[in-house]
Amino acid sequence: MALAAALSSFVPAPAEALSETLQNVLGRRAKSVKVAFGELTVGVASSDYLESARLLRETAGCQFEQLVDRCGVDYSEYGDGAYSGPRYCVVSHLLSVSLNHRVRLKVYCQDDDFPLVASLTGIWNSANWFEREAFDLFGIVFEGHTDLRRILTDYGFIGHPFRKDFPTTGHVEMRYDPEQKRVIYQPVTIEPREITPRVIREDHYGEVQ
Repeated sequence: MALAAALSSFVPAPAEALSETLQNVLGRRAKSVKVAFGELTVGVASSDYLESARLLRETAGCQFEQLVDRCGVDYSEYGDGAYSGPRYCVVSHLLSVSLNHRVRLKVYCQDDDFPLVASLTGIWNSANWFEREAFDLFGIVFEGHTDLRRILTDYGFIGHPFRKDFPTTGHVEMRYDPEQKRVIYQPVTIEPREITPRVIREDHYGEVQ
């Protein structure tokens, strides 16, 4: 009986019940609280971001001890141009190990030309490399990060390859020059082309005669 009671207490609360808890904890800081497909998403303003994250970690009933993922999003082409809000967003996925529930925390950068949000490294250490990745690929700056440098692209790389306006071929390519005996950069030599897949229209194609 004791084991059954312990296990039942570890069953995660429905997203609707958790949304009410987070709404009460965050108060006016919660700009949006939505449940879709059984998942809870909370949106906060950039000015309330750091304090909201701290409340989600430390408040009883929340206790999100772990940041399991963090990424940037570029909404510039979202909805085929129908979207008109801020371009860049930072999405964090939080996990409460002790209470067995999850939440998605979203914040939008207010300046499209210089996307900036607070770093969460002081709250969750795991934010370190996630924030470096979002900086590298999207150009989002995390204020308060003590070692914000590229983590995936090459040394001297220019631009942010996950931005929607960054060309898929890139701007330059790298190769080894046997005459100079070193690696050099040069303009991209790849010619963009459209590849049309072969369409087979035979009724009995592949059948053994």
